[in-house]
Amino acid sequence: MSGWLAALLLGAAVAICVPSGGSPTARARPPATTWPRTVPFVGRRREVAADQAAVLEVCDLLAADLAAGRPPDAALTAAGERWPPLVPAVEAARLGADVPDVLRRLSWERRGAADLQWVAGAWQVAHHSGHGLAAALERTGDGLRARRRTRRLVDSELASARATARLVACLPLAVLVMGSGAGSDPWAFLLGTPVGWLCLVCGLGLIGLGLWWIERLADGAAGP
Repeated sequence: MSGWLAALLLGAAVAICVPSGGSPTARARPPATTWPRTVPFVGRRREVAADQAAVLEVCDLLAADLAAGRPPDAALTAAGERWPPLVPAVEAARLGADVPDVLRRLSWERRGAADLQWVAGAWQVAHHSGHGLAAALERTGDGLRARRRTRRLVDSELASARATARLVACLPLAVLVMGSGAGSDPWAFLLGTPVGWLCLVCGLGLIGLGLWWIERLADGAAGP
């Protein structure tokens, strides 16, 4: 019974080390001090995917409102009501501040909002050149949709690598359970001796490190 209990505990520890699935992380290129250093794995990719979809929706909403004749400030206010993180840009527009600069800062602060850099670039180019902002944002939205299709394709290709890594991470647990069923008692060594505890801690640490490294490689291949 104690062996099965230990197996369950080890399985729970491995499950904690496995990051949650979802869309790949899209990263901007902010200053080194901008990114938060501690981001939990649970829900991280889901939040990133939600921000990416929101940025595309904001771009389409701005383009539609501007094409309908609304002024940029009013269009940006409507977009801020749809996506609350955009409120600092709305305030910047009301005060006559640099809206593209605020959008870029927001793209650095939120991992899933990296595509706001393209919106900021379109806004800045249209402001300096005098060309229509609606047309620029419409082209930006088309580009963001193409990038989103590429992200989905890359994510589907990386799914097998992530699944293989998690399967390999569970193999030690399977071997221990099989050893217990075959009449041996590996849990007595792991949980009953100092050397066993050291092996257990080192093994769990290496499993967690390996899974973290796989996720880093996958995120690097997937974004921005």
